[in-house]
Amino acid sequence: MYAYIGIGSNLGNRPANIESAIAELKGSSGISIEKISSIIETTPIGGPRQSKYLNGVVKIKTEISPRALLGILQKIENKLGRIRTVKNGPRTIDLDMLLYDDKMINEPDLKVPHPRMFEREFVMRPLLEIEPQIMERLNLKAK
Repeated sequence: MYAYIGIGSNLGNRPANIESAIAELKGSSGISIEKISSIIETTPIGGPRQSKYLNGVVKIKTEISPRALLGILQKIENKLGRIRTVKNGPRTIDLDMLLYDDKMINEPDLKVPHPRMFEREFVMRPLLEIEPQIMERLNLKAK
């Protein structure tokens, strides 16, 4: 199965934070990296005043369940110094599960597809770079 992970950073050494997160994903048992988008600089949306983000998308192949994958992403965020103090606040690293195969999940702490991904250029631009046909595929699955 394939999953797409949104990755972002706007605190500290942003490029190094993203490289470290990707290295952690690569080093995680049961996950193989298939594609990595270009990294783009973007203006924050919502939350307090903060500096610009670097954002990208990583396509992974995995047999890990969505719930277990969420746990791995949160563990990586914690390891890399993410502290949750303010909603939509600045962060060293942000890892969001955007899509997980064709699954639709609607749980309090896990929503797939990510509920706001289609509204966010900082997600869609890198996602479409690595998967140009993703919208057509998603539309076909929804019918």
